[in-house]
Amino acid sequence: MKLENLQRIETGFYNTPIHKLNNLSKKYGINMYIKRDDMTGYGLGGNKLRKLDYLLKDALDKECTVLLTYGGAQTNHGRLTAAVAARFGLKCGIIMDGSAPEKATGNLILDKMMGADLFFMDDTDFIREPEDVKSAKYKQLVDKTTKEVVEMYEKSGEKVYLIPVGGSSPVGAAGYVMAAKEIKDQLEEMNLNIDYVFTGFGSVGTYSGLYLGAKYFDAGFIPVGVSVSHKNDAEMQEKVDYIKKTNEFLELGVNVTSDDMWIEKGYVGISYNVPDPETRKYMYMMAREEAVILDACYTSKVFRGMIDLIETGKISKDKNVMLLHTGGAPGIFSEGHTDAMQKELWAESQKVFKL
Repeated sequence: MKLENLQRIETGFYNTPIHKLNNLSKKYGINMYIKRDDMTGYGLGGNKLRKLDYLLKDALDKECTVLLTYGGAQTNHGRLTAAVAARFGLKCGIIMDGSAPEKATGNLILDKMMGADLFFMDDTDFIREPEDVKSAKYKQLVDKTTKEVVEMYEKSGEKVYLIPVGGSSPVGAAGYVMAAKEIKDQLEEMNLNIDYVFTGFGSVGTYSGLYLGAKYFDAGFIPVGVSVSHKNDAEMQEKVDYIKKTNEFLELGVNVTSDDMWIEKGYVGISYNVPDPETRKYMYMMAREEAVILDACYTSKVFRGMIDLIETGKISKDKNVMLLHTGGAPGIFSEGHTDAMQKELWAESQKVFKL
């Protein structure tokens, strides 16, 4: 379906602001900007709403009554799917990796506040198996869980619309194809040129949209994807294939080749969403220099990559760079991350005065 014929329902507030990071620009001697997709509004905002614009329209066209998606226990996409479902009178189910934690924190609290049904997949029986065995059993568990959850809803008379991890389908990716145009139009209005736009490279719906949209609309910037999790060659090829599939689905006619995709893999930290002291340094830096709150799973890794490429000279100081802030701050308040920050920000650091 041609991009121009694909309809959407706006689930957030657009256009999101672009502003200069003045203190960081002075600190590093380069013009540094930020695009605030953390300010899309509902459910505390984030990039996933742009994808859900198109996914929601497709779900309603198909007369579905339940949005069912997937993610980790602190999934930002799940939170925003719950927000969209609440606003538009639908039910939301989120199938989550791992066993249910004893205590709800961060996004889990918000999920339940907005009425989402949460389903957990217990992988303890095979989590320590070799990677190929673990991967096969995980897929079996996902398929089994999905089948049972869908049947549960259907027995209650509901119709389920399945949304992949991160909303990263060819339909969902249209959100960031159009975001590339939004950025282009804003920059023209600001009389500003941006050379590089940095974003996370995870489920790749956001990166793929920016990559395709920058080419399709001749937006003038190069998207730089910073990987937020370790990906082997097979997984990387799957992501490239997804971008090609999206290009074909939206009939964009873009020449898609991995040779002109700029992907940085060296800033993952310990692992996906695992508390990491090096990543937190950049989260603290952004907060102290600009009062902008990044998250520890995605945006701080992207910011770290951007700063390192500047410091090492891989991006010259005469270029203009921009960080796409995709949101995710509620994840800071999950138990693992708050425990790690207690030691750095709170323990034995307070001065107490008495009469």
